[in-house]
Order: sequence, then C-alpha cells, then structure tokens
Amino acid sequence: MAKTFLDILACIILVSFHSASAIQLNLDDHASIHHAASTVAYGMMKYYHGNETGQTPGLLPEPYYWWEAGAMFGALIDYWRYTGDSTYNDVVSQAMLWQASANQDFMPPNQTKAEGNDDQAFWAITALMAAESGFPNPPPEDPQWLALAQAVFNLQAARWDHETCNGGLRWQIFPFNRGYHYKNSISQGGFFDLAVRLGAFTGNSTYYDWADKMYAWCESVGLISPTYQVFDGTDSLIKCSELNHDQWSYNTAIFLHGSAVMYNQTTGTTQETWRNRTAGFLQSSFAFFTSPSTSSSQTPANSPATNANKTIMYEAACERSATCNTDQRSFKAYLSRWLAATSQLAPFTAPSILPLLRSSALAAAQSCSGGTDGVTCGQKWWVEGWDGNYGVGEQMSALEVIQSCLVEGSRAPLDGSDGGASQGNAGAGGGTGREGAEDVEEIGKRDREGAVALTVVLVLGTVAAAWWMAV
Repeated sequence: MAKTFLDILACIILVSFHSASAIQLNLDDHASIHHAASTVAYGMMKYYHGNETGQTPGLLPEPYYWWEAGAMFGALIDYWRYTGDSTYNDVVSQAMLWQASANQDFMPPNQTKAEGNDDQAFWAITALMAAESGFPNPPPEDPQWLALAQAVFNLQAARWDHETCNGGLRWQIFPFNRGYHYKNSISQGGFFDLAVRLGAFTGNSTYYDWADKMYAWCESVGLISPTYQVFDGTDSLIKCSELNHDQWSYNTAIFLHGSAVMYNQTTGTTQETWRNRTAGFLQSSFAFFTSPSTSSSQTPANSPATNANKTIMYEAACERSATCNTDQRSFKAYLSRWLAATSQLAPFTAPSILPLLRSSALAAAQSCSGGTDGVTCGQKWWVEGWDGNYGVGEQMSALEVIQSCLVEGSRAPLDGSDGGASQGNAGAGGGTGREGAEDVEEIGKRDREGAVALTVVLVLGTVAAAWWMAV
C-alpha cells in the first residue's frame, strides 16, 4: 500500500513538473518561436553522436535507419534558414560530406548493402536544400551541394525500369535486396521532387522532362489517384496490376511540393495544370489533420472548411491505433516542411496551409512536456499533452512544424540565377546507377559464410563443453 501511494505521489509530482516545464509558444512573437525551435532542436540532437570521437559522422544509433539521419540534417538546414542560428551548421556539413562517400553520390560503403532509392533521395534532397537556402558551401576540394544532388538524379535516372510496368523506379537499388520488386511512391516522389527542384535551380528543362515522365507514370499505374490520393506502392511481380492502398502523409506531401515547384516555374496552360495538381494534393493532405482528443471524431477531415475543429496534424494510418513504427513517427516532419514550402511557392495555398501549421505547432509544443527534462516531445499532438512517446521522429516533427511558422517573410529558395552559389556538375554520378553490385553481393556472401562458420564453431564448442562436463 505504501509503495502504491508513493508511486502515485511521484507521478503527481512528475506531471506537475512537466506541466511547468512544457515549451511555451507564442506564435505572434518571433523570439518565442525561435526559442521553442531551439529547445526542440537541442532535444533532437541528444540522439546524435556522430560528431563524437570514435563515432561515424552522419549516422544515428539504432533503431534509426540511414535515411532518417539525412532527413534530420535537412530539418537542421531549415532551422538555420528560418532562425539564423548556425549552432549546428558544422555538424550538418561534416555529416553530409562524410556520407556523400568517395564517389560523391550518397552511396557510402557502410550503407550500400541495404540502401534504397528513397533513402538516397532523402540525402540528395537535403543537399539540394543546402544549395537552395544558401547554406555555407563546403571547401572547394570537397563535393558541392548541387553536384551531389545532380549525381543522385543521374544515377536514379539510369535506374528507370524499362523491363517491368513500363517504367518507374524500384524501391531497392540492388536485386539481392528484399523489396527489389516493389515500386513505392516515396521513391517515385523523391525522384520527382529532386527533378523539379534541379530544373528550378539550373534552368535545365531536361529535369522537367523527367519530372513529367515520372508524374505520368505514377498516374498510369494508379499510385496517384484521380482525386490526388497517393497510395503506398505497387509490385513488379504482378506487373503493377494491384496497389497497396496505404496512405502516408509524406507521400502526399512530396508530390504536393513538387507540383508547387512546377506551378512556380511555369506559365499559361501548363501552369494551370500544375495549379490544379497542387490544389488537388493540398486537398488530399487535409486527411492528415484531426480534432483534439476532446472530440468524439475518429475519422480525418476532407477539408478544414468542413470541420473547423480538425486542425491538428497526425499520421492517420497509425497514430490512433498506436502502430506507427520508427520511420512513420517522423513523417509529420516532412508534411510540415513541404506544406510550408508550398505556401511560399504557390501563394494561393497559403490561406489554407498557414492556419493548419499554426494550430499544429501549438499542439506540438504542448506535447513537448515529457521526459526527465520536461520538454521532450511526444507523437500524438491531439492528446493535448505528452503521450509517453519520444525519439528522433517526435523531435524532428515538432521542430519542423514549429519553425514552419516563420515561413511568412522568409527568403524564397535560391536558384543559379538569383543568388544560388552552389557549384554543380551536370555529369556527376554517371553510369548505370548500380555499379559495385557484384562487390556488394560478394561482401554479403562472405558475411553469410562467416556467420555460418561462426555458428558451427559455437555449436561444436557447446557440444564439447557438454561432453567435458559429463566426463
């Protein structure tokens, strides 16, 4: 009984401490937004040890995959762009250049065996974010931000699959990786977004041609529906005849952003086409907003206009069921990032987007009231407090949505004719996009053989030890 009473008392004290320590956010005060973003960014970087002695720059510890680290550094580039705080710039540069690899194409040896096209695209998009934002350039002897993004684009264009489903990109790069037959929307969307942004930065229409080709392919197989829903993927083993109808916020968001770039860069009837697509994806993105926990509603809104209470961002496929995996807990970060960028590139979307970002930012800040520091961010912003979840994805999502409230008045993305000083290389990353596959497969074969040999040794050792004990 005494122990139970003490446990209850400790919980009361802890809750009170958290309430007192929660992040305070005043959206009418830029200094308050800066301070909140700084607090969340600091909490996120507690998980990163790549800049410490003996650690590998650019990697997060398990259970975080390589791609999420690349996305995290993109969030820090946004943090610098919105707030002007350069605290993490050196860490970002070190990580990006280390993971760029000797081939300068974001295919580092420590990741190649499991790297997918979507993973590589996230790192390339972060490099392109650096070029677009005027992030400090690397020394001349190191790879440059724009050239890194171009290298990845060239490699992925060479991987366009002519053999199955009339095109598209496979999820995995190498045939021996599980999932090689899957063609997922985020791989297609990553290439699409990379292409349109490279077109905008360089003025080279070839990038736009590839973007058109990718968009048309996604429509043709049904990954993009007539109502601009974006489904998770399809399978080359069945000739892309069926779809995985799961919907994730970052799939919709990446096609939304790419369409907004195209709208921004075109004129006339072409611009009207991309305006309609941008508006369509924006409408589709409203499915990822819900009501606070006080509401009885369990279904997402079709539009904020249909239910003014549905203003809190959430991952519709997994948050209420508490089934979000490590990757999915970060998806709201990219929805926040690309919604904010869309409001700037396609101003007609701002009246719908900005209120949703602001209401979600307030809810996210309210969730940042957990952990031993009292400012650890949770996953479910609609529960009006900390939900007990924590991690890189939770911190990154809160960071992106809070700092996105500074998008109004922020500088638009730079390009090569308007202040973008990053040096490019249109021929970077040449080849088939799968060079080294035989070497990687041989490494994997040796790993498997070594594991078998070790298992045999352990089994024999166990048998011998048992015999000795019996004797």
